[in-house]
Amino acid sequence: MDWVYSEKVKDHFVNPRNILKDDEDFRYDGKGVVGNMKCGDEMAFYIKVDRKSNTISDCRWKTYGCASAIASTSVLSEKVKGMKLDEAYNISPKDIMSDLNGLPEHKVHCSVLGDKALRSAIDDYYGKNGMKDRIVVEKAKTICQCMNVTDHEIEEAVLEGARSYIELQEKTKLGTVCGHCKEEAVKLLSDYISKYFSK
Repeated sequence: MDWVYSEKVKDHFVNPRNILKDDEDFRYDGKGVVGNMKCGDEMAFYIKVDRKSNTISDCRWKTYGCASAIASTSVLSEKVKGMKLDEAYNISPKDIMSDLNGLPEHKVHCSVLGDKALRSAIDDYYGKNGMKDRIVVEKAKTICQCMNVTDHEIEEAVLEGARSYIELQEKTKLGTVCGHCKEEAVKLLSDYISKYFSK
């Protein structure tokens, strides 16, 4: 069976950097955990912060997941060392995929977990250090009132492979009652495809 990933993905999967070892005493300033082991990948990201320069001086991580999840977190952990917190906060899945020389389309959701875990760790640091005003709270907007489907769930469906309105319905059940949400859902579908998959 052929390896479908880039050599860089293979390198970071086989030789992951900055992984938190079970016996390691890593004293961190912020911790972020995203995902859920019961239904897929889970990621924990830990950062040390140089308070004088407001940069990430060191980091560790743990991931329960596939080769893409491991490689994405490994390359992200190298990228953020020495980076200002506000710059690290804005790292996107596209940045991570670019650093890995691409990922198969059905594995893009793995790179999203990495940047979410990192933002969660930075938010944790901000919260512990009296900077709650710097935390960006992304409120979900309900798109389909009948089935209670939010924009976040539409985004997740796109990351998991939905490329058409029918595929979106199959994954979320959106628009299966009254259908009034179709126009907004189709626009979001297009926006998320552009955000994650256009070059």
